[in-house]
Amino acid sequence: VFQVIQRSVGPASLSLLTFKVYASQKKDSTQKASVSVNELSLYSVPEIQSKYVEEPRTQLEESISHLRQYCKPYTSWCQEMYSQTEPKMQSLVQWGLDSYEFLQNAPPGFFPRLGVIGFAGIIGLLLARGSKIKKLVYPPSFMGLAASLYYPQQAIVFFQVSGEKLYDWSLRGYIVVEDLWKENFQKKPGNVKNSSGNK
Repeated sequence: VFQVIQRSVGPASLSLLTFKVYASQKKDSTQKASVSVNELSLYSVPEIQSKYVEEPRTQLEESISHLRQYCKPYTSWCQEMYSQTEPKMQSLVQWGLDSYEFLQNAPPGFFPRLGVIGFAGIIGLLLARGSKIKKLVYPPSFMGLAASLYYPQQAIVFFQVSGEKLYDWSLRGYIVVEDLWKENFQKKPGNVKNSSGNK
């Protein structure tokens, strides 16, 4: 027991003692200037002066640049035409895909009707021998008649729309002809009267 008390009293008594510590500067300390790596003789690195020099163009590069400048307006025109025709081509491709799907899953009796309509067009082409106007008129009219027998509702709608368009075109043509008639033929008699009055 005495040993345990002695061991615990010793450090406790030391903790009660107070000490004062004073810091002092060294008198011999001197400030040394820092040395860069280039100032050392071992690590001296020579200064490299680099300069960018562009290589001269070869004859092939010059010809390619002239060719690009020459083709630039044509390539821009092709890009414009492609941007204009791209939607039309996409719609045409979509129409072809839709037609292919329709032909794959055609309603019953579609192909016999299509054969009859095509046969009517061939008959119209045979009857239109010798005249170019008949060749343009007979086959579509025969095919239209055969198609109207199988699809009467669609034929009525088609004839209504085409009749309205024909009426619109004929009205526009009549207006243009009337304007030309007024400009050319109605001014001439007035000019003749003026010239005769001056005489």
